[in-house]
Amino acid sequence: MKKENPLSPKPEIILENRNGKKVTVIKGLQSYGQFRLSDIARTLKGLCGTGGTVKNGKIEIQGNKVADIEAWFEKQK
Repeated sequence: MKKENPLSPKPEIILENRNGKKVTVIKGLQSYGQFRLSDIARTLKGLCGTGGTVKNGKIEIQGNKVADIEAWFEKQK
């Protein structure tokens, strides 16, 4: 079991409604930088089988994928 780094940023995963559609937003990781955020977004899009993007330091994944994304982040600890 890996020891969690207390200085590591903590993702905040929320579900937003946009024009009647659900979007899962991951905030709190902006310190990772654009390249690493894009890499995480690519991984999550593949995991969830859906589209997504990185905007303003946030990862946005189409649909209600909160449970899948939370499980993925738990495995990364």
